[in-house]
Amino acid sequence: MTEPIIPNAAALTGWRKSSHSGSEGGSCLEVLDNHPAGVPIRDSKIPEGPALVFPPAGWASFVAGIKNGHPSV
Repeated sequence: MTEPIIPNAAALTGWRKSSHSGSEGGSCLEVLDNHPAGVPIRDSKIPEGPALVFPPAGWASFVAGIKNGHPSV
C-alpha cells in the first residue's frame, strides 16, 4: 500500500458502523470491508473524507485488543 489516506471517502460505498454506536449520531468510526488497499476508517460526521487506510493485520490486532479489554491498544 503506497497511500495511507483516501481523500474523498464518500466516493466509496458500503461503510458500516459498530452495532454499539447507537442512533444519536455521536462520534462514530465507520469501516469499509474488502477494500483492496487495506481497511479504510472514517469519521461518521465527515463522510466525504478523508479516510485512513490500515493494513488488515494491524486493524485485526487493534480490534482483537479492544475486544479483549485492552483499551490502550
